[in-house]
Amino acid sequence: MTFGRLILRFLLVPIAALAATCVAEIVVITANWHAFWAMLASQRNVSDDVMMMNVLLAGAAFFLLLSVAASLMLLPALIGVAVAEALAIRSWMFHAANGGISAWIGWSMIGDLRTDYHLYSQPIIIVAAGLAAGFAYWLIAGWSAGFWKPVFERPAAVARSQGSPGGQNA
Repeated sequence: MTFGRLILRFLLVPIAALAATCVAEIVVITANWHAFWAMLASQRNVSDDVMMMNVLLAGAAFFLLLSVAASLMLLPALIGVAVAEALAIRSWMFHAANGGISAWIGWSMIGDLRTDYHLYSQPIIIVAAGLAAGFAYWLIAGWSAGFWKPVFERPAAVARSQGSPGGQNA
């Protein structure tokens, strides 16, 4: 049973980390949507074809930029995930705080990226993305953290009291 939970954790944790990264990127993209369109709208004298090409190229570059930043923010979160798995911490508050703190630490590591591209200038957006990512991680894998601690275990006192007739020990 423990080996099966270990294998399940090796599958579930990376899936949850990928989902959390996607959630964080969606929050950052949504929060910076107007800035992205303002960059594109700054070129008023171009044709529609050139504008569409700019959207496709700038969108791909924007996503690549967000992916690099998200991976830097994911590194500190992995430490929190390892602690949660080792100690079987299943609190949504722990995982959300892990995401928020990790995003803030990662945000502080991308100082050059923040000055070149004004997409990461507001730390509140980054922390909100981290909180959302931490909560998404908890929804998928955090609520059942720890391979050695069963999720749906019956308390020992209830199991003992049901063993005798009448439901109580004499």
